[in-house]
Amino acid sequence: MSAPTLVTVDDIRSAAERLRGSILRTPLIPAAWADPARPLWIKPESLQVIGAFKVRGALNAISRIDPAARRRGVVAYSSGNHAQAVAYAAARFGIEAHIVMPEETPEIKVVRTRSHGARVVLCEAGQREAVAARLVAETGATLVPPFDHPDIIAGQGTIGLEIAEDLPDVATVLVPVSGGGLASGIGTAIRALCPHAEIFGVEPELAADTAAGLRRGSPVRMSIQERNRTIADGLRSEPSELTFAHLQHVLTDVLTVSEDEIRSAVAELAVRARLVSEPSGAVGLAAYRRHATPAGPTVVVLSGGNIEPALLADIVGASAAVGVDQGH
Repeated sequence: MSAPTLVTVDDIRSAAERLRGSILRTPLIPAAWADPARPLWIKPESLQVIGAFKVRGALNAISRIDPAARRRGVVAYSSGNHAQAVAYAAARFGIEAHIVMPEETPEIKVVRTRSHGARVVLCEAGQREAVAARLVAETGATLVPPFDHPDIIAGQGTIGLEIAEDLPDVATVLVPVSGGGLASGIGTAIRALCPHAEIFGVEPELAADTAAGLRRGSPVRMSIQERNRTIADGLRSEPSELTFAHLQHVLTDVLTVSEDEIRSAVAELAVRARLVSEPSGAVGLAAYRRHATPAGPTVVVLSGGNIEPALLADIVGASAAVGVDQGH
């Protein structure tokens, strides 16, 4: 079997042109309270219109579908942020969207997906791909996968272009890893434009399949029940053959963080940066706190901010109750 064809920085530049004016070019926000030896900037993709980076890949992928096929609509499966992104992008193109979401998806993500006019189909854990395939067969719509597609990877990679343009001397980039589309795209752009930078994926300890797979040199599978243990509901997927090949090529390593460290990072972002992050979006900051990453300018990608208000209040309240000085 031949190796997958990898996305290039030129593919990402083309995606950036297609997305121009349709997404927010998120700033790099300096974290003045961070380690002076590792000056920290936060890339808040939580500020995108759907609250997460996924809108980049969804808009890029749907724009690339043949117009005749696009009129038949799109199907997606997602735990939340890709669902909202495809629903939003479909509405922008005036087409139908059928979104398959696991039953355990946070209600806020289901409600927001429906708010864009999409039809949401809830399914049992581990069944979303099969249900999506059935919908494609029934409707004739085009599947827009959450990470396993070159156009999705290229769209997410536009974040890396922006980092390279805004902080060309970046030394370290910390990126959440789930299915791997985000880290694949950002890693491709940074590796091409800032070749001396170190690029680390970050996973929860309870869903660290990619860390184990990269150490072994081939994918490591975890059951959905194992991966569902983490509070980081957006990081419960596994890389595909395509994204795993990218991650092998562009990542320095994958770092892992605990559930308590994820919660602490959510609180730190809220209290010190005044940024709302879902647990999945905060793992980069958790890794910055836990691991001795290289000295020099560091960027943490805050991938999304779609968190249930009650959970955010619980995390921040618990942090305050135990007297944690976030960002000491």
